[in-house]
Amino acid sequence: MAVADSLARRLLDPEPAYRQAPHNVEAEQALLGAVLVNNDAFWRVSDFLEPGHFYEGLHARTFEIVASLVRAGKAATPVTIKTFLPTDLDVGGGLTVAQYLARLAAEATTVINAEDYGRTVYDLALRRSLIGIGEEVVNVAYDAPVDMPPRDQIEEAERRLFELAETGSYGGGFQTFSNALKTAVDMAASAYKRDGGLSGIATGLDDLDRLMGGLQASDLIILAGRPGMGKTSLATNIAYNIAKAYQGETQPDGRTKTINGGVVGFFSLEMSAEQLATRIIAEQAEISSSKIRRGSIDERDFYKLTEAVTEMQRAPLFIDETGGLSIAQLAARARRLKRSKGLDLLVVDYLQLLSGSAKRGENRVQEMTEITTGMKALAKELAVPIIALSQLSRQVESRDDKRPQLSDLRESGSIEQDADVVLFVFREEYYVKNKKPREGTPEFEQWLTEMENVAGKAEVIIGKQRHGPTGTVELQFEAEFTRFGNLAQDDHLPERM
Repeated sequence: MAVADSLARRLLDPEPAYRQAPHNVEAEQALLGAVLVNNDAFWRVSDFLEPGHFYEGLHARTFEIVASLVRAGKAATPVTIKTFLPTDLDVGGGLTVAQYLARLAAEATTVINAEDYGRTVYDLALRRSLIGIGEEVVNVAYDAPVDMPPRDQIEEAERRLFELAETGSYGGGFQTFSNALKTAVDMAASAYKRDGGLSGIATGLDDLDRLMGGLQASDLIILAGRPGMGKTSLATNIAYNIAKAYQGETQPDGRTKTINGGVVGFFSLEMSAEQLATRIIAEQAEISSSKIRRGSIDERDFYKLTEAVTEMQRAPLFIDETGGLSIAQLAARARRLKRSKGLDLLVVDYLQLLSGSAKRGENRVQEMTEITTGMKALAKELAVPIIALSQLSRQVESRDDKRPQLSDLRESGSIEQDADVVLFVFREEYYVKNKKPREGTPEFEQWLTEMENVAGKAEVIIGKQRHGPTGTVELQFEAEFTRFGNLAQDDHLPERM
C-alpha cells in the first residue's frame, strides 16, 4: 500500500526528467552585439573565448566567422557576415538570420562590458564541460567493458578534470613592462630566500647547484648510470635534501607557497617504500644499511637511528611503490598529489619500468617515446622539475674509458630529445676495485695508488643542459651509508699550520 501511495505521489507531482545545461543566451547576444558594433571588442575576449564556448549553435558560428574576418583585417558587420550563414534559418519571431544579427547590433549597449560578457559565456561553458565529464563517468561506470578496471576510469576522470582546471582561466596576453619587472623582482627575491640564492630548487650538492642553478621548474632531468654507480642513491639523497629543507608560507588566499626546499613525490617502481626509507635512515643516521637490515646495531646506533627518524618524519616526502605503472597512471597520481599536498619535485625510479598505452614488447622504442614525451608534458603541466632515472646500455663496459655518453642511453633517441638535462653518475672506484691484482705483486702496489686516488669519489657528468653549460662535478660518495655529498677540494681546505 505504501509503495502504491508513493507511486501515486510521484505521478501527481513528477520530478523534472530533464534539466537544461547552464547557459546565458542574453550574455551571448550582448557580447556578439558589442563585437558587431565595434570589432575592437573582439580583442578583449579573443585570448580566452572560442566558438565552442557558446551554447547556441548560431552564436558559435557567428563568433567563428567574426573571428576569421577580424583576424584577417576585415570588417565584421551584420552585412559582411550574413553571406557566410544559412539564409533560410528561422531564429524565432519570424526573423531571418540577417534581421537577427542587425537587431543584436542595434540593441548593443556598450563595448566596455564585452570582457565581462565573455567571461560569463566562458564560465558557463566550463560548467557544461564539468557536467559532461560527470555524465560520462556515470555512463561508463554503468556500462564499463570487462577489460576496463574502475581504477582506469578514475584516473581518466582525474586527467580530464585537471586539464579543465588548468585551462579554466582568463590569463595570458600582453602585460605592461612594469608588471614584468615586478615578476622578475619577485623571482629574484624568492631566489635570495632559497638556499644558495638559486633560481631553481637547491639539491644540497653545492657544486652541482652552481653548474645547474638548481632544479628548474618544468624541466625533465634524466639521471642515468650503469648498475652499481649509485643513481638511485643520488636521486634519494637529492629528494630527501629538498624535502628536509622545505619551508612554506601561507598566502592571503589560504594556499601555501613554498619558500625553500619543496614537497617531493617519489615513484619507486623497483624498490619498496621500506627499502627506500632504510636507505635514507642509513644516510641520515650514518649507520650502515646492512647493519639496520640485520638488526646488528648497538644502543648508541639505536639512539642515533631514533633521533634521525624523529627528524625525518617532518619531511614532506611521499613515496608510491606501485610497480608496473603506465605513464597515464603515473601522471594521474602526480596530479592528485599536487592537488592534495602540493608538489615541487617528482622523482621516477626508473623510466624503463614504466609502460605506455601499447602492450609491452610490441614496439619498445615507440613505447619509450610515448613515455618520455608524456613525462616532459607532465613536467610542464605541473610546473615542477621531474628527475627520471634511466638505464644505460652495456656498450659502456666494452670501452676503456667507461664514462657514459649520450649515445649510451637505452632507446636514446627519445630520451635525449625530450630531456632538458641529462646527468650521468660515474664512479671510477667501482671499476678499479674489480680489477684488484694478487697481493705482493708490482701491479698490486700500482693498484693501491690508483684506489687511493679514486676512493670515495664520484662524478656527475652533465651530458646535456638546455639552459646552461655541460661539464663534470666531483662529489664525495660514502658507500657504507649510500650517501653523496660535497667533495672538499684541496684549494678550499683551510691553510695548514
